[in-house]
Amino acid sequence: MNATTTRKTRWCWRKDLAGFRGLSDRERAGFLLVLEWFENFRLRHELEADRDAAKAFWRSEVLREGCTREPWQLEQWSDAIQWYLNWLGACAEAGADHRSLGERVRAAVYSAGSRRGLARRTKQCYGAWAARYAGFADTERAVMQVETATRFLTSVVEDEDCAYSTQKQALNALAFFFKQVCGVEDPVFGVKLRKTGTRVPVVLSKGETQRVFEQLESSDGRYALAARLQYGAGLRLTELVRLRIKDVDLERGTVTVRCGKGDKDRVTVLPLSLREEVAKQVERARELWRGDREAGRAGVWLPGALARKFRRAAETFEWFWLFPARQISVDPATRGYAGASPDSGIVRRHHLHGQVYNEAIKRAARKAGIEKRVTSHALRHSFATHLLEAGLDLRTIQDLLGHEDISTTEIYLHVATGANGLGVVSPLDRL
Repeated sequence: MNATTTRKTRWCWRKDLAGFRGLSDRERAGFLLVLEWFENFRLRHELEADRDAAKAFWRSEVLREGCTREPWQLEQWSDAIQWYLNWLGACAEAGADHRSLGERVRAAVYSAGSRRGLARRTKQCYGAWAARYAGFADTERAVMQVETATRFLTSVVEDEDCAYSTQKQALNALAFFFKQVCGVEDPVFGVKLRKTGTRVPVVLSKGETQRVFEQLESSDGRYALAARLQYGAGLRLTELVRLRIKDVDLERGTVTVRCGKGDKDRVTVLPLSLREEVAKQVERARELWRGDREAGRAGVWLPGALARKFRRAAETFEWFWLFPARQISVDPATRGYAGASPDSGIVRRHHLHGQVYNEAIKRAARKAGIEKRVTSHALRHSFATHLLEAGLDLRTIQDLLGHEDISTTEIYLHVATGANGLGVVSPLDRL
């Protein structure tokens, strides 16, 4: 967002498509539909605008399993993608910047977040809000005005039925954008956030939890072990997939969560019934680790400070993932962000993909006939609720879950049943 960047020639594929004379109005509408689809896919997956992104889009979205496409659709969509790639080539020849305002703002926030040492998910969240705000502002001049941000935040609070935490997220993202990208020391937005009510969590009964595990066992044992460990230790999704070998103590029966929510460490329980299975998983991980070492691949990802201090630690087994991915990939922490300067990235083995695991939990719940909105986080909610129902005190559950405030843990009082939960007998049952 500096002066040099601002002076660079901007091209917009939407405007050029609207003025392209080689298409009929109906064809232009079809091109616009698929190219908007492609752009959303590319930005969602943080891909550069190039032929590789187009191939990934075609495989993942157009040729998706279970979707039937008509021949005329495939032909029209193929022509649209080719038109876009030709347009990108013309941009490169002219030295023009093809990125939209939203994409440039997102890239600027992502770059500033990297300089400030923000976590990747935080950078993604702030970048997404900044891109939405850029779409609202519509021009470079308006996007850098605090008054425009005030109108945007007001619309989020008053027109969108979103939670208080979502409103606060938008406020923090724009505050970061103005301070770190625009250089405004103390932006005052003049908007009052709207408090929303507390929502009770989705909790599975013990029988439902067991049925989910059985469905996972019948489809993929690896997901079943991960699900049992998440439930048995009360882990968040990111905490589960980022577990390293050194974080699991089989002899003491503990699981250490490193850099959890709020960048805090904590210790939770390793279920006795899982120790043998976890030990086997450690050996399976060891085989992959040995294969990576023999192939000369880069070690696993480490946080920046640790990677600089312990340069060889990433190649040691104790830092290897407990649930490593089956395939190697370009580490998202080193891959160039969409719209930013290109970066080849480091090819290494990442951990189990959280979204893939979460989808496996959802499928298992559907197959088990559970009519609830089940995600992997429901296992963590069930861990806390079942402990409360068993008589464990709230303070201990708070420590196991890593809640900063016990009022967050108290929400499980509203969903627990029995003497240690609600403890209420309906008057109908006394008739």
